[in-house]
Amino acid sequence: MNIVKNRFKFFAISVILIICGIAAMALNQAKGNGIFNFDIEFTGGTEMTVHMGDVPNDEIVQVVKDVTGQSNPQVQKLIGTENVTIKTQSMDSETRTELSKALKEKFSLTDDAILSVQDISGTISGEMQKTAAVAVIIACVAMLIYITIRFMDLKMGVSSILALVHDVLIMLAFYAIFRIPVNNSFIAALLTVLGYSINATIVIFDRVRENKKLMGRSSTEEIINTSLYQTMRRSIYTSLTTLFAIGAVYVFGVQSVKEFALPMMVGIISGAYSSVFLSGSIWYTFTGKKQ
Repeated sequence: MNIVKNRFKFFAISVILIICGIAAMALNQAKGNGIFNFDIEFTGGTEMTVHMGDVPNDEIVQVVKDVTGQSNPQVQKLIGTENVTIKTQSMDSETRTELSKALKEKFSLTDDAILSVQDISGTISGEMQKTAAVAVIIACVAMLIYITIRFMDLKMGVSSILALVHDVLIMLAFYAIFRIPVNNSFIAALLTVLGYSINATIVIFDRVRENKKLMGRSSTEEIINTSLYQTMRRSIYTSLTTLFAIGAVYVFGVQSVKEFALPMMVGIISGAYSSVFLSGSIWYTFTGKKQ
């Protein structure tokens, strides 16, 4: 298959997926649920720490839902202790009292089992959103500068960054469609995927640079296609082994780890796709037969 020749088909697949994500965001906003399912780390809210003992998280979540009426409270066990943190949207003092009472009655807790109740302010959450955006922008700019200098080709740098933007948009679409909580794990997963994806793209462009010398009389299209097929097996094998490892983490990990692992798997697949089917084709679109 001629990947470069069929590039517009691959572009179309990506555009359709991104449009689905944008449509999901618009639908979520229209329903009043917000574009994303932001964790309280991003929106502000109430965090309660409770000494629960050995109680399944699902039972705690159900009690919180019944008392607060919120559809997506987050409950996480603190490793090495018998404590759990309960994160919800902001609760007034009356609701907090009712929740504390319900937890004590349901799970036979003592009065001192409620260790702390605190608010996470909107100011802190706003800073979190800014930090996430700044981190992604700085990472992309740094990668653009590095790739441009390494290959002495600004168009290769721009092509790589556009492939990364594709990966970011795919992950955002995934978060919007499946309403995965956007929290600190989101920032970590996003930056990890960007680093992973750019590595595969650099390998491909390295081979393109080598083949430009070895295949001097060949067209740019032939050079790119040859380079892609020479590196495709490596890209697939690397992605699969990483997916196996992340998949194991998702299956056997706790909820907070799963919230990191699942978007990572989506990002790895998207990164492999963009590196193989998009990055070289975007560069060809910029250069054509000029190289």
